[in-house]
Amino acid sequence: MNGSDPQALIDILFVEDSPADIELALQALREAGARSRLFVVSDGEAAMAFLRREYPYSRSPRPDLILLDLNLPRKDGREVLAEVKGSADLKQIPIVVLTGSPNDEDVGNAYALNANAYLKKPANLDELIETVKLIEAFWLSVASLP
Repeated sequence: MNGSDPQALIDILFVEDSPADIELALQALREAGARSRLFVVSDGEAAMAFLRREYPYSRSPRPDLILLDLNLPRKDGREVLAEVKGSADLKQIPIVVLTGSPNDEDVGNAYALNANAYLKKPANLDELIETVKLIEAFWLSVASLP
């Protein structure tokens, strides 16, 4: 992402296994008017394949931001977080943990693994739209992305 172009699209990788949450996020992005392209994978192994541009994601873009659920099949979100932040090639990608767990231990562990933010999934569409707007405003307008 080119930080000097305010009209540029941001590529977001959404790692989420719940079809309902995926649909809500897509609807929230549409309603929020987000300047982004959302790429979705439903498990941790697919997330790492996407990020490493392995088959079937060999043509995937490098995301500007990752929205990561913690409780995922095949490879847990905590493992994905540790792998990404432990990789010289990937560690600069900001990761926002977006999960249903308000557990203090999960929050602490996510930050110990170098998550850039930890957000509890909103309970309804209106709250999710507001959260998406805030994420977009911060990561597109306030923060400078690598």
